[in-house]
Amino acid sequence: MVGDSRGATPPVQRLIDEFNRLPGIGPKSAQRLTYHLIRMPVEQAESLASAITSMKNQIILCSVCFNITDTDPCDICLNNSRERSKLCVVEQPLDVVALERTSSFDGLYHVLHGSISPINGIGPEDLKIRELLERMRTESFDEIILAMNPNLEGEATSMYINRLIGDLGARITRPARGLPVGGDLEYADDATLGRALEGRQDF
Repeated sequence: MVGDSRGATPPVQRLIDEFNRLPGIGPKSAQRLTYHLIRMPVEQAESLASAITSMKNQIILCSVCFNITDTDPCDICLNNSRERSKLCVVEQPLDVVALERTSSFDGLYHVLHGSISPINGIGPEDLKIRELLERMRTESFDEIILAMNPNLEGEATSMYINRLIGDLGARITRPARGLPVGGDLEYADDATLGRALEGRQDF
């Protein structure tokens, strides 16, 4: 039960506790959200509840790329104008959203729904890696982009997949890593600065 909410009636306390389960929502934020909903008109609260219920009832995973969608296959997989010889492998559906926002990638995606993390009990069998291998055997890709997060789990997942698909004929790449736009050299950590130099391009 969230602290500092003593005196809250059971329905209020239940909602505080549920908000507190959400990522990035601490006890104070959970209380603020709950008491904001208390002040909200009933129609708005019902609209919010309806939106949550509709989302849970209508959202499914694309049977091809495993991104979240309300149609199967998803719009990206069905879009014949996409570059179908390039496949970008990502950890989560939010990664697809981020990459699409850049308008820099016009290929297809494959969502793993996580990364290998032994400390959290997540192994390769818990991800959509087997489905990725099946896809590579049935579809023709010239390039596979392993766009995992630049952390230990992401690195382990990239290395594991690279070993599995290295002999299947496709070029395997990863996004360049380096300095953010607007960043100063003096504030860059050693690993970021080193990767920026390794990934340098012709001027």
